[in-house]
Amino acid sequence: MRLAFWRAGKDKPVVQRAMVRPAPSAPKPVAASESGDLDLQALGHALMRKRSWIIVPTVLALVASLAAVNMITPRYKSEARILIDGRESVFLRPSGERNEERNPLDAEAVTSQVQLLQSRDLAREIIKKNKLAERPEFDPVLQGSSPLKSLLALVGIGRDPFSLTPEERVLEAYYERFTAYAVDKSRVIVVEFQSRDPELAARVANSIAEGYLVLQQDARQQQARSASQWLSGEIEHLRKKVAEAESRVEEFRSKSSLFVGTNNTTLSNQQMGEINTQLNNARALKSDAESKARLIKEMLQSGKPIEASEVLNSETIRRMSEQRVTLRAQLAEQSSTLLGGHPRIKELKAQLADIDRQLREEASKISRSLENDARLAVGRVDGLVASLDQLKKQASSNNGQDVQLRALEREAKAQRDLLESYLAKYREANTRENIEAAPADGRIISRASVSNTPAYPKKLPIVLIATLATLLLTSGAIATGELLRVTAPRRPGAASPEVVREIAPEIVLAAPPEPVRAPAIAPELPAAPTVEADDFPEPVLIEPTIDAPRMDSVVESGEIEQVADTLVGAGTAARKVTVLGTASSESITLTALTLARLMAQQAKVVVVDLVASSQTIPAVSVDPAAPGLAELMQGEASFAQIITRDRLSRVHLVGAGRPGFDRAQLQSPRLTLAIDALLRVYDHVLLDAGSASDLPAELLTSQARAVVVPEASMAQDARALMCDQLRAAGFFEVTMLSKPCEASDAVEPGPRVVAA
Repeated sequence: MRLAFWRAGKDKPVVQRAMVRPAPSAPKPVAASESGDLDLQALGHALMRKRSWIIVPTVLALVASLAAVNMITPRYKSEARILIDGRESVFLRPSGERNEERNPLDAEAVTSQVQLLQSRDLAREIIKKNKLAERPEFDPVLQGSSPLKSLLALVGIGRDPFSLTPEERVLEAYYERFTAYAVDKSRVIVVEFQSRDPELAARVANSIAEGYLVLQQDARQQQARSASQWLSGEIEHLRKKVAEAESRVEEFRSKSSLFVGTNNTTLSNQQMGEINTQLNNARALKSDAESKARLIKEMLQSGKPIEASEVLNSETIRRMSEQRVTLRAQLAEQSSTLLGGHPRIKELKAQLADIDRQLREEASKISRSLENDARLAVGRVDGLVASLDQLKKQASSNNGQDVQLRALEREAKAQRDLLESYLAKYREANTRENIEAAPADGRIISRASVSNTPAYPKKLPIVLIATLATLLLTSGAIATGELLRVTAPRRPGAASPEVVREIAPEIVLAAPPEPVRAPAIAPELPAAPTVEADDFPEPVLIEPTIDAPRMDSVVESGEIEQVADTLVGAGTAARKVTVLGTASSESITLTALTLARLMAQQAKVVVVDLVASSQTIPAVSVDPAAPGLAELMQGEASFAQIITRDRLSRVHLVGAGRPGFDRAQLQSPRLTLAIDALLRVYDHVLLDAGSASDLPAELLTSQARAVVVPEASMAQDARALMCDQLRAAGFFEVTMLSKPCEASDAVEPGPRVVAA
């Protein structure tokens, strides 16, 4: 369906009419300025009027805090400082670790020492040493029962001291007053303790530091004691294992005849070595005897003088050689006086020949003796070779047993070495256990001293905080109440708009961000004069039309204002309003904008331009070049980009599209989805339909109310007929104005009046 209306006359440009200040409606007191900011001056006046509600509670809080801090029993705090530096002596380390460099303590180790200071075992020692359980400060039961505490315990707010054991009560009070922490970027631990007695606070802080060092020393000695006890048991067990291993070695050696001789070698190997040595000696003797015998025999056969050492060293040969020399001397002496035939000469020669024969026989005997020695050496060599072969066979048969013996010996040696290492560690642990002054990991670098200044309560900060807090709370309560009162909406129970994230796969919707506030008046126009209460116009009466009984005409003063109030009061029944008519497109747009500005004072309103030929919407927008519905349909822009704001009000604007867009985009079915999305976000959506000549009827009429802007010259019967046609087209309610909105009727937000 297409709606076409008769139009008389031509459109006249009225772009600047939207910028002209109209006669304002009746002032509505709100706590926001024209730009949406809070009116701080009005809030200041409200605070001044109710200053007694601020001053009196503040003074009472000041007096109460002063009384409270003076009634509280003061506590004094003392602190001691401990440096964690790992003071272990190098002489007390195990011998294998004396040359190693110990790594410095890290932050986790220092934090662990803080937890050690807070241990319950140390707390019990400190409580016992300083007799804290005998002081009423640490055991509330000693002070007697308190009816207030008993009542609080009954209602579950506090705990009844009588339900706790004495140790638990003292420990709770002890930990309430004790604090230990590590100084940042250091290995220093601060020990703080508070008490009503300053001397007791200092004494307990020093006792905690000293007890911590003693606890570390005891832990070291206990560690050494535990190690020595464990090592003593292991040593006894290892001794038995070593004895068993060594007995197995000896038993296997005797069973396998693998006895060990000198130089830690077995007897078989030692015998083989000795026989091999004897064999070499026998072979040497054999060779020597054979060589000497052969040499002497060659000398005898050649008739040469026998000059072998064995012959010359013989005693018989030596005597016979001496006799021969003597006989030759005598023969030489007698030959000088006697002839060769003389009997004496013959006798001497015969004796010399006999001695030579005896010498040769003696040399022959020596040669035969050497040959006999050589034969004996050959026999000995043969015997030694046979013995060596036998020992070799025996050694080869004992190799497997020797492997088993060596395995048993290695096991016995490993057990023996382990026993010796355990014995050394046991001696070191026993020595460390007996040292009474074992060094701890820390040392006290600052002992606690008696303090003369109370640490609790801090009177001045407590009083200031209580006073300022009361001042701020009372002022904030009054300001909040004033804001809630003056900004309460006229339409009760109105729900806040819900942002729609996604309507269709093709369109992603998001709530428009809060745009930048524009000044109340356009920059190019002069500032509007201040409007007083006397400046509002007198009501103008409009006579009702008797020819149109079904037409919803306006008969009261301020026609456009009353239409705005009626639409806002209708609530959800007027969420969608279509503004159309037979007047010029500029007049219809100006009327829609004026109506939206009036409604925006009480609700969240958006104006959707479906005409596109009017320049009024871009002129009043803070972003005239913003994209519009055409770009949204094409997917070139998002909702956050097409929604802009009126420069003179809180009205949001949605244009049809940039100049030159294809108007066929407004026929897209997705345009209905976009309008539905705006209906979920805004309280009221005003559609500027103009003459509605080419727009889908369903888009304009579905669940919508119509506001008709006729030409001033339109007859009453034509107006009644138009209302009937619009209802028949689908509008469930039609309101017809008497005439288009002129420049003097254009509404600019009036002055905000804050209720006193």
